[in-house]
Amino acid sequence: MSNAGGRYGGSRRAGRGAQHSGRREFERMKGSDQDLIRRFHEIDGRNYGSYKSVIGDYDYGDFMLHIDRVQSDPYAPPSMLRVTASPSAMGIPQEWLETADQRVAVADFLARNFAIHSAQTPEIRIAKCGQEILERSYASISPKLVELRFQCQFPARGRTILGRSMARLADVDIPFAVMDTLDFVSEESASYRESLRRHLETYLDYCALQRIVEERGWLGFVANGSVLARRSGISDLPMDDAVAFDSPASVCETVELPHAGEVTGLAIHPGITLIVGGGYHGKSTLLNALQRGVYAHVPDDGRERVALTPAAVKVRAADGRAVTSVDVSAFINDLPGGAATTSFSTENASGSTSQAASIVEAIEVGSPLILVDEDTSATNLMIRDERMRALVADDKEPITPFIDRIAGLAQSGVSTILVMGGSGDYLDAADRVLMMDNYECKDVTERASEIASQQPRKRSDFDDFPRVTARCPLPGKPRGGKAKTKSRGLDQISLDRQDIDVSDVEQIVDPGQTEAIAWAIRALTDPERSTAFDGERTLGDALDALEDVLTQHGLDGLGGPQKPAHLVRPRRVDIAAALNRYRSLRVS
Repeated sequence: MSNAGGRYGGSRRAGRGAQHSGRREFERMKGSDQDLIRRFHEIDGRNYGSYKSVIGDYDYGDFMLHIDRVQSDPYAPPSMLRVTASPSAMGIPQEWLETADQRVAVADFLARNFAIHSAQTPEIRIAKCGQEILERSYASISPKLVELRFQCQFPARGRTILGRSMARLADVDIPFAVMDTLDFVSEESASYRESLRRHLETYLDYCALQRIVEERGWLGFVANGSVLARRSGISDLPMDDAVAFDSPASVCETVELPHAGEVTGLAIHPGITLIVGGGYHGKSTLLNALQRGVYAHVPDDGRERVALTPAAVKVRAADGRAVTSVDVSAFINDLPGGAATTSFSTENASGSTSQAASIVEAIEVGSPLILVDEDTSATNLMIRDERMRALVADDKEPITPFIDRIAGLAQSGVSTILVMGGSGDYLDAADRVLMMDNYECKDVTERASEIASQQPRKRSDFDDFPRVTARCPLPGKPRGGKAKTKSRGLDQISLDRQDIDVSDVEQIVDPGQTEAIAWAIRALTDPERSTAFDGERTLGDALDALEDVLTQHGLDGLGGPQKPAHLVRPRRVDIAAALNRYRSLRVS
């Protein structure tokens, strides 16, 4: 394999006779790497707009470099570049690219390694990857083509082109980052190829585990030996010297995975699973690992063999969020002033109202499993003990607590995993009670049942859960100006002049998902682009249609011709959650 970079020193500046005419220099060019490097020398010292003359496709021998968009000035968003190559020429085995699952894993591996290999070059920008293996717009692969997309800040002094600096980027920095990422042929790449194999097999084992969970009618699985604790609240890396998870024998099951072989661990069955224990003993750690189990994790993360049904939704209180025409009457009714709760709307929900709405919204889009942690819940929605019921008459309390609804919810087919350390009222409702004791998991279901029978409470459970009415979103209003679609981190989306706070949607784990959700909302609500919201199609049906677009066209199907840079595929239920927090949402 040839050395794609390192030819900067041999480049020489061409004379003025090589300059293109004004019109020609804005056409899409074709040439070699040396043609590109020569052109950067030619435009050295010119006005920044001359950079547009390099838009085109350049053959580097081992790969092609495509310059698709050049920023209009040094302060504009960076230029958009792509690299394409033949997987077989790069040494990626064809048998690793036969299925969609394989291709997701290989592309994810390439994306995160290009980020590593280009990290020392500040002009090159690609999104950093977290601990999850995900479908990403900036890396894709098929049996015939591998593509990496990245941004590049074309250098300048003021608005004057620094052509020599850009020539070095094109001759040295970009080629070496590309070849360090894509070369699986050279002798020194043996360990790198082995890392890719591990990455691929870890992902395929996770996919197989998800299928087993579904086939056996479980909701989730946590393998023995998993490391669930994280280093800190701001680090998602596994904690050093953490207590490894070990399942109680009474709830242990064994599965056979294609690469890991026989694996034993905790199987979570439908119904109500209660996680109890003292403070700081690992209750929330187990729940957090489960909520992240809707995604695959990289090798050595510790959660590689933790899987949860993909549409599980973690809900929490979120003071101030918008609610649009949601039937929260199962939890909230008879409000003072007679406000209806069968189609409840507010610009500024309370903690209890926001959490009630989140539960109903998750059910509306088909989630079979609700995750709840008392630490992030509204207390008055979760429990109402006997003393408070005696003091405040039922006809004076508009809130029906979750404890009264959880059994009916399970009967309707929606399960719950609940962390609870402060109220024993849930003991007699639970099908399974797991106790975390110094990060050791114990099955205390029988003991919990004994305590519940010895200390009975007056139960006011509802036998069923009211049917959730599907809402039909109406078309968005014409915007009357240039669309602005932005995201910031994991927490915020901006559409035109309106912000959407998604900080309480905890299963968004990558900023690229937030950006993809922003474009998904734009695609669904923009009447110029979509008829998905027509007042007749339900929200669930519209989301299904969007999933079909993503399956057929990938993440490029969201942004249209703009092809936003760093999209990561979000879950259907998380798109729904963000939509439900959009204050411009209108439904029939």
